[in-house]
Amino acid sequence: MEFTASQIASFVNGKIIGDENAVITGVSPIESGENGHLSFVAQERFADFINSSKCSVLIVSEKLLTKNNYTKTIIVVEDAYLSFQILMNLYKEMQGRKTGIEDGAVFHETSVVGENVYVGAFTCVSEKVKIGDETQIYPHVYIGKNVKIGKNCVLYSGVRIYDYCVIGDNCIIHSNTVIGSDGFGFQLTKEGYQKIPQLGNVVVEDNVEIGSNCSIDRGTIGSTIIGKGTKIDNLIQIAHNVKIGTNNVIAAQAGIAGSTVIGDWNMIGGQAGIVGHIQIGNQVKIQAQSGVNSSTKDGDILYGSPAISASDYRRNYVHFRNFTEIVSKMNEMAARIKELENNSKD
Repeated sequence: MEFTASQIASFVNGKIIGDENAVITGVSPIESGENGHLSFVAQERFADFINSSKCSVLIVSEKLLTKNNYTKTIIVVEDAYLSFQILMNLYKEMQGRKTGIEDGAVFHETSVVGENVYVGAFTCVSEKVKIGDETQIYPHVYIGKNVKIGKNCVLYSGVRIYDYCVIGDNCIIHSNTVIGSDGFGFQLTKEGYQKIPQLGNVVVEDNVEIGSNCSIDRGTIGSTIIGKGTKIDNLIQIAHNVKIGTNNVIAAQAGIAGSTVIGDWNMIGGQAGIVGHIQIGNQVKIQAQSGVNSSTKDGDILYGSPAISASDYRRNYVHFRNFTEIVSKMNEMAARIKELENNSKD
């Protein structure tokens, strides 16, 4: 597709400095721009690219502009990052949506499929499944019996949704994620570990996005719950009967053990580990690779393993970095004290 700078400016309510008829045929990262491409500058550390980028048109935050004449066309906006997101969403909408059922998709006769749905080849839709309007299900997806999927969802290739799970509206689930696998429940007996049946389900509420290769276990009894607006990165394990509130963000390779309750608007860093049967408050920030082994209060900021408050961690880490020197001085002091004691005996 081709757009002029004037057309792009109209989409984001921007003001043009330069050639309003400059033609754009693609987009580039600001560091590796190309002639005829569009990029954006939203942060001070990239401001030098306003002059040096090879892109023909740049969307720039107004606060970063220092003059009125540039060698390339500038679209001035209040927030260049937000404006670029608007353009990307518009472009995605222009690509259109797939609809219809591809050859090789298998449906149980009791399944119910809404309007304008797309189901790719070799997808299996089991008995009593309900799929909402406008939902897109790509090839090689498995949907177990009695599953409910809401409106305007996207399930990418290789997703597996086990029996009785519920997916809300406007959800995105990326490839090879498994929703509703058995929780890790075993009872130790004289003969070994006896499996405990996992009879619950998983409920994913509206506007949730789940990355690729995640595993979300069904409840032993009751539901594992992923709250509205929560965003889950790739390679994340969420155990049975975990309850996650609204608008949380969880970065890659984090793990949450069974029956933990997580509040709203939390930020959990990559490779963080959270033990089971505790409560995480609201607006908590957990640093990457932290190990959380006790409940938290609202607004806590946690570092380390076992995790402690960020301020304590930073103070303690200063001492840890100097630990060898501190031990050496303590040994010197101990030797000096012993020497003084021996002298006093003489």
